Order: sequence, then structure tokens, then C-alpha cells
Amino acid sequence: MNFTAVLVGILVVVFGVGFSIGVHELGHMIPAKIFGVRVDKYMIGFGPTIWSRQIGETLYGIKLLPLGGFCRMIGMLPPAPPGTVTKPGYMGEVVAQAREDSVSEILPGEEYRAFYNLSAPKKILIMAGGILANLLLVFLFAAIAFSIPTSQPSNTLASVSECLPVDPNAPSAECVPAPAAVAGLRAGDTVTWLGGHRITNWTDVTDAIAAVPTGATVMVTVERDGLALDMELTPVVVTRASAFDAEGNPVADADGVYPTITSQFVGIGPSFVRQTTPLTQVPRAVGQMFTATAGAVIGFPVAVFEVARSLITGAPRPADGVMSVVGVGRAAAEIAGVDAPIADIAATMVALVASLNMALFAFNLIPLLPFDGGHVVNALYEGGRRTIARMRGIRPLPGPADVARTLPIAYVVTPLLVLAFIVLILADIISPISVFG
Repeated sequence: MNFTAVLVGILVVVFGVGFSIGVHELGHMIPAKIFGVRVDKYMIGFGPTIWSRQIGETLYGIKLLPLGGFCRMIGMLPPAPPGTVTKPGYMGEVVAQAREDSVSEILPGEEYRAFYNLSAPKKILIMAGGILANLLLVFLFAAIAFSIPTSQPSNTLASVSECLPVDPNAPSAECVPAPAAVAGLRAGDTVTWLGGHRITNWTDVTDAIAAVPTGATVMVTVERDGLALDMELTPVVVTRASAFDAEGNPVADADGVYPTITSQFVGIGPSFVRQTTPLTQVPRAVGQMFTATAGAVIGFPVAVFEVARSLITGAPRPADGVMSVVGVGRAAAEIAGVDAPIADIAATMVALVASLNMALFAFNLIPLLPFDGGHVVNALYEGGRRTIARMRGIRPLPGPADVARTLPIAYVVTPLLVLAFIVLILADIISPISVFG
């Protein structure tokens, strides 16, 4: 891997992460300023400040480590409700001090500009603004990636299998005729209809094949030499090899067993053409990205534990394991260094930034402090309590939710997150995951 490739990969991740964090914080700051809240700091990154400038009442800056950011709004925590007694112990003192620090930020005569004095809907808009900003960036970067012409499988066939191995665990065994060959399909045919579905790309082909009822025969229309030909196709459900070597032969695992996959099979392979992906595919791609990311977030504690265990035992990390920003940077460097058209690399890089924004979106949905989702839940609780009081005719309405009571959760979650990221960073330095295996 050459130095230029590594540098490109690192720069893509640093600027991609920094830009995404900056837009996330803008999602908080812009509505906060619209609603009159004083924002005294807007920072991208943590650690030492490498650049800053005071503009109006807000100090804007960039810090050394692009691992997060913050938009400090005055009065995030309301004063303690009347009659509140400080709980004994260290945590009680920390909560009391946090309340005092929040109130001390408010300038005389500007109590109305404190965050805690906003209505619940305004609080929700401010705290959800960052989450929604990242979701919009996911759609934006996905659309950009799809608009870059890349090498993609098409609905024009490059190959048609003549036969299907009877036993996938014995690649040299006798074959039976493959459905596509039986139907009369040939290499060079362009599939236009399959099972009543209009076909315009390879994804349409695979989806249409998967939708055929088991054992059913469907019509397939292909364009050949300028003519439209109709044929009858009967897909079969087979269990076949899923791992192959460079010559196309099935590969056995360490136990001598050939990994397999069960699916509808017809025996065709696509040709590849350079083209853009229809923007109508963006919502589907974003949905799939969210499902995968949400699963990763839910399984994050277990995944980090497995990474820590692999560091101790020296066991290899799974190719689809979780990574830190360092790991993502290494992956970007690998991608930048491959022998591929620049358009393909650019599209992959943009898609990588889209996935980073999806990670920020998904993590901040967690309904616990210090995540934005925790602030949204507190605002929903506050709004619900006031709505119930209003319906019951109770006056005065309840005051702001005592968010400080939930701070112990943040004081537990935050160090656990820091520890998790330290483990991931160490793993990505000592035993990195390779994009290409």
C-alpha cells in the first residue's frame, strides 16, 4: 500500500467525520438560535483547540480529535425543584454541582434564553435536529454515490450455466441441466421481463427469481439480436457452494466442509457495465443501511467484548466486525489503494461517508444520556406530564423536567463508551480488519 493511498484514505475519513459532526451540531445550533437560546460554543472534535474564532456571542472552533463535537447551549439543566434535598454521596454532589454550573452560565436578565425554559416541542426540535441532519446527509451522500458511474452487474447475461452439480460438496460430481440452459437462454441475451416483472437491472433479475414460487414455471422475455423472445423458466431451489477460488472451484473450510447457500437457482451470470444507479434505489439502500447499522448498535456491547477477547487470545477478527475511526481510516486507505477506476473508488468513498452518518444517526437514537435520544426522551416526558396536567385542569403546569436526575446514567455510559472506543482503536492498530480479506 503506497503512502499516497494511505494519505487519501485518512483525509477522506478525517474530513468526512469532521464534516458529518459539524453538520450534526449545526442541526442543534440553528434551531436553538432560532428559538432564542444563547449558544456560547460550537466545537468540532475534542481535546486541544487547533483553531477558534469568536463570532457574535458564539465561539466557533475545531479541536484536535475528530471523535465528536458539541454545541453548548446555556441552561441545559434547570435549577433543582423547590424542596429538593441533595442526595448524600459522591454522585449526589456531582448532580448538585452540575445544576449550579448550568444556572451560573445564564447572564443576568437572560433567564428567558435558557434551554430549560423552552417548551417541550422546541426542545425536541433542537435535540432531534442533529439526528435528522445526519439522516439527511445519509440520503445526500447515497444519492451522490449512486450518481457516479461505476461498474455494475446488468440485465445482459455474460454466462449461462450448462449444468448444475448434483452435490455441491463434490464439485467434480455429475451435473444435471441448469434451468436457464433448459429454457434456451444464451450469453448476450438481455432480460426484459421475468415472472411478470419489468427488468431493467441485475437487482430486478435476482428479486424476480427470488419471488418465483417453489417449483413454479414463469415466462422470461429476452432481447436477442433485436428480437423479443419468450421462454419458459423453472427455477430450482438448490444448496450450492458459496465460496470459490480464483478458478471458480468451490473452496472448503478448515474442517473440509464446503460452505453452502440455499436459494432459487437458474444458472445465469451478469455482464458488467459502467452506469449510474437510479436515484429511486436510494430509499431502499438507506433502509438496508439502517437495518444493518441498527443491528450493529444493538449488538455493540457484545461485539466490543469479542474484540477485547480477540486482543487477549490473538484470535482473528471477523471481516464484518465493528471498527473505530482508525479502522475506518485503514479501510479507506485500502480502498484508495486498489487498482480500480477512480470513479469506482470515489463512489465507494462517498458511500463510506454515508455509512458514517448512518452510524451517528443510529447511535444518537439511543434513549439514554449522553446521546441525543436521551434528551429527546426527557423532553417527551416533560411534554407528556404537562399535557396530562392541562387536561386535568391543574395549574400551574409542571416545570421543566429535572434532567439532572438522569445524569448518573450519563456518568456510567460515557466512560463505558470511552473504554469501548479505546479497545476498538487498539484492535484496529494491532489486529486490523482487512476490507479485502
